[in-house]
Amino acid sequence: MAAIDWGAIRAAEFPVADAWAYFDHAAVAPIPNRAALAIARWAGNQAVNGATEWPVWGGRIGTLREDLATWIGAEPAEIAFVANTTHGIGLVAEGFPWRPGDNVVVPADEYPSNVYPWMNLTDRGVETRLVPSRDDRILIDDVRDAMDDRTRVLAVSHVEFATGFRNDLDALGTLCRERGVALCLDAIQGVGPFVLDVKKTPVDFAAADSHKWLLGPEGAGFLYVRREWIERLRPIGVGWNSVVGSFAAGGLDFTLKPDARRWEGGSWNMPGLQGFAASMTLLREIGREAFSARLLERADAVRETVAAAGWRVVGPSAPHERSAIVTAAADGVDPDAAVGILRSRRVVASRRRGRLRLSPHVYTDSSDLLRLHDALVVALGGDDAPGKVL
Repeated sequence: MAAIDWGAIRAAEFPVADAWAYFDHAAVAPIPNRAALAIARWAGNQAVNGATEWPVWGGRIGTLREDLATWIGAEPAEIAFVANTTHGIGLVAEGFPWRPGDNVVVPADEYPSNVYPWMNLTDRGVETRLVPSRDDRILIDDVRDAMDDRTRVLAVSHVEFATGFRNDLDALGTLCRERGVALCLDAIQGVGPFVLDVKKTPVDFAAADSHKWLLGPEGAGFLYVRREWIERLRPIGVGWNSVVGSFAAGGLDFTLKPDARRWEGGSWNMPGLQGFAASMTLLREIGREAFSARLLERADAVRETVAAAGWRVVGPSAPHERSAIVTAAADGVDPDAAVGILRSRRVVASRRRGRLRLSPHVYTDSSDLLRLHDALVVALGGDDAPGKVL
């Protein structure tokens, strides 16, 4: 296999690199050129032709469904399009066949989108059990101890948003199967940096938006529902697009689609999904293994840069616990102020729970790392002298 020319991808697809050293893909990523062009083409065509060419654009969304299924090892029939990760998790939480007295186990440091939908079930008699982290890690023994014979769901992120800790999905999936518990995955920080194969890893539900590692627009996401759950999970938000006769209904016939499309109640976010479809063609060209390897290698380069600039890399240190998210701290440096200093030097990062969070992407190069290094030195109170390319 020919080596991938990351520089050519950077030049062709990421004009953001002309202006910024962008290390905030775990928040909102810039979209590649092809996604921006796809959205513009759709908008221009819509303005000129209205819905007369809708089948063309609808076909591209069908291809996107196939690409997403391939990317996570699922079947297209197990993929539904949703507005965002919150939406997908909410469909699972509200549609799950709960009984009063049931409980769901959730790590306490999850992003709120994977906590509040479960807490919202209190009035249905469902308890949310929060599992505290230890030294930025979620220990499987603590998860196991939180479960009992009324535990129905374990809701967890593939990668924790604030620390970058990578949960061991295979171990958690095995635990869930042993205990008869469904595994619901907030996949947004893990899909892309890691290869997820739901045929091998027993995930029952997974939700993610496209606007982070998958390089799509905001508001275009997907929900995976394992086939054996499609008839067991109550459809929420049903509408004309949920039924078999959605596009050719001669009258009322409430026969739900036999697959995950039953959760697509109404019209799609057409411009967002066109952009997402275009971004997925780039990922497909790279390949999921190469994409993952490059992201993790770039994160390691960021860790080296952080250390060279006099900062501490904090959070998970073992290779099997790390992800493409890097968190950093320095004594006496306010992370909010550091974010502002970096931004003034055209370096984009974010603060999460008292730490500087850095998240590169496949197009991140040595010039970005140099700008990051120098900005971190300035934030630390150092001089403005240029550093070395790492």
